[in-house]
Formats: sequence, C-alpha cells, structure tokens
Amino acid sequence: MATEHDSGQRLSATRRQILSATGAAVASITFAGAFTELFAGTAAAQGYAGYGPLQTDPDGLLDLPKGFRYQVLSRQGEPLRSGEGPVPSNHDGMGALAGPRGRVHLVRNHENYHNGRVPVPTVAGLTYDPAARGGCTVLTLDGQNNVLDERVAIAGTAVNCSGGRTPWGTWLTCEETEDKAGTNGYTKDHGFIFEVDGAAPLRTGAVPLTAMGRFQHEAIAVDPYSGIVYETEDAFMEPFGLFYRFLPEKPLGGTGSLRAGGELQAMRVPGVPDLSAIQETGACFEGIEWVPVPDPQAVHTPIRLQYFGRKGITHAQKLEGCYWGGSSVYFVSSFARSAQGSAADHFGQVWKYEPGRRRLTLVIVFGPGTDIQLPGESPDNICLAPGGGLMVAEDGNGAQHVFGLTREGEVYPMARNRQELTRAGADEPEWGEFSGVTFSPDGSTMYVNCYEPGTTFAITGPWR
Repeated sequence: MATEHDSGQRLSATRRQILSATGAAVASITFAGAFTELFAGTAAAQGYAGYGPLQTDPDGLLDLPKGFRYQVLSRQGEPLRSGEGPVPSNHDGMGALAGPRGRVHLVRNHENYHNGRVPVPTVAGLTYDPAARGGCTVLTLDGQNNVLDERVAIAGTAVNCSGGRTPWGTWLTCEETEDKAGTNGYTKDHGFIFEVDGAAPLRTGAVPLTAMGRFQHEAIAVDPYSGIVYETEDAFMEPFGLFYRFLPEKPLGGTGSLRAGGELQAMRVPGVPDLSAIQETGACFEGIEWVPVPDPQAVHTPIRLQYFGRKGITHAQKLEGCYWGGSSVYFVSSFARSAQGSAADHFGQVWKYEPGRRRLTLVIVFGPGTDIQLPGESPDNICLAPGGGLMVAEDGNGAQHVFGLTREGEVYPMARNRQELTRAGADEPEWGEFSGVTFSPDGSTMYVNCYEPGTTFAITGPWR
C-alpha cells in the first residue's frame, strides 16, 4: 500500500567522503569533471543537490524525502499471482523492461544458494537444474504500478546476483558461483549467464549462454553500437576477479543471438596487475589489451587462475555494478582490503573504459564514513537516473541506503531501509542491503529491492 512520509529524520550525507588527488605520473581531471563523465550521453547534465532530508516512515519500512511515496509490490513468502508457489527470497538485481500499452515487465533476480530459504518454484520449460534454488521472477505492472501478474521467469539456476538489460529488450541474469554438478547437490554445472524474456519467458527458456564464460558473474552492460557485452566478476577472496568482454558471433540480433557463440576476452592493463593499487582520481591508462580466455568453461581451472601469458592479467576485488553511458562502459569495485590480498585498500571505485580509445580511467574513489549509521562504504548496484544523476545501492555495515550522486560530486541519501534484521547473537543492529535499483522506461518510477527480507518497492515523487 502506498505510504506518505511526513515527519522528518535528518540524515547527513557529509560523512561520505569522496577522495580525489592528482599524481605526476597520471593524467588528472578535476573532481567535478569526474562526476560529469559518469552521466555522459544522458539527461543528467543539470546536477542537483538531492531532495532534502529523509522522512521517518511510520510503517517502519522505507524512509524517503518529503513528497516521495512507495508502494510495496511484492514480499517474499507471499503467493505469486500465477499460483506457482510463494515469492522466493533474496531479492537482488532487477531490470525494468518496456511492455505494450505502458506496461512494465520487472524482471527480478533471486540470489538463492543451495540452501536458500524460499526457492524459486520449478516450472516446466523454465527450469535448468531442478536441484538449484535460484532464478528470476517477473512482475507485470500497469502504468500506475499495479501488479497485474507475477510469475516465474527462470528457475533451477544458482546465486542469481545481478545482470543487465539488452538493447533488444531482454534481461541477462548472472550466476555468481562456480559450483559444478555434484557440488551442493547440483545436477548441472553453474556459473553461467541466462537470457530472460520478461514478456514471454518460455521464448528464452533456461539455456545457459556457455560461450560467455563460467565464473562468478555479477553484472553486464551491452555496447548498443557494437553489441559487445562487458561482464564483471565478483570474487571476494584472492585470487580476485577479472573484467571481461564477450564478442558475439551475431551481435544485436535479438533474442537467441547470444546463443550463436562468440569469443570471451579478459582485460589487461599494462603494468597493473591489481586495480586497487591505483588510488588517484583521474588516473588514465592507454593501450588497454584484451586477451582471449584460454578455457571459458573453466573445465579444470577457474578463469581467474588460468595462464594468460607471461604478462599476466589484471585483477580487482569485488567487481560488481556495470552500466553503459554515452560511448563508454563503467564498472564498480565495491571495496578492496589489503588484509584479504588486495594491493591496497579502498572503499569503492568507479572505472570508465572507452572502447574507441582503448582507454581506462579511474573516475571516482569513495572514502569511509566515521559512523556506520551514516553513508560510508561499499557501492554495489548502480544505475543512471533518467532525470539526472546516478543512483548507488549501498552494501556495507550499519544503516543501508540508496544514495544519489550529482555531477558536482555531491552525495545525498535517497532512501533508507528501516526493516531491521533479527539474527541470533548479533551485537549491533543490522539492516538488509538494497539491490536491483532501476527506473521505469518512462523515468517516472524508481524500483528497488530490499535483499532481506525480500521486498520490492516502487518509488514515485517529484523526480527532476
């Protein structure tokens, strides 16, 4: 039910430090200019200072700025409209696809592991591995965000983390696992990308896009000009993940084209084995190389451990969000910890790769907050807001927020999760992370998930 938020809880965003520095060895850009680049090719050239302080939600679900409203579209455990079973748990990445007559097909990942609490129901023609509990559901909404239908879009996949939309109107869902058949009870190998048609799921079925690699996938972004697909690998512990590109045999051909195969390559930044070592905002690297992956199926060895020649390959910890803007692809490293094997520590980076120039630039470095109740660390899912700015879903300690970033580098809170988790033995309060932040095709609604307890929100209001 839609809820208006009235009384005021002021949440300062000033603790979120955006660190920038210049170095003699790199090409520096201005601090504000770094943020300007994030919004290339969008309507975000204005840059606003946010929407004001968050208002306390009397229902204890979601704090928003004054004038904004939310609707709870779906919650885990409730019945699916299709009657196929309960709404699965662990709501994660999400994409809003345009349907006919102003409708929206909201495709939602469920990052269920082998022991997921509420599995995605198995459905004939849509199930890859009956022993796996992850997958996607799809909500069909009318122009007022009323739920017309909710059903399984793909089942029998594992740890469906994020993914991305394609220019031809489908969703690519990514498995963040490398488990093989026989592990955790699985009957098939996992670690693949699957294509999901939100309007007609049976059209895409449950077919792994094996040529796109078998590894701990996180997110993708498609170059709308060439059809090249960029992929991030979320490897938490050493050896860390790689940044990939997939060159399809039949680019931009619509549903089914990615099944034709192609070549998977990994990014090599000459002289940089670990991206965390780069700390200077504006650091720029020319002549980026793309090296063919020796064994995309990782039959014997995970890709990030394979031999890429004597010059090696470039790794990074926690590569997560990925999106296309203007003529570049942007990707996020959520954090790096030297204690876990990274070359240096940081609290979040955003990198920009320009295919036409083979150039990589460190656009943003996030810094820690001194109070875990305030903004501070671990950017995860990111998306461009149609009316201007960038939205970042936080996955860190303490309170969890969706933050907005303006082109001037100002950070402001857009939403705060008020659903406190109950964990046995927990010393401090915990709140579930945000995920799947995305906008409706007409830009009037921001959709976002609370990962736990699984909740999907539609947020409307005076978007600029």
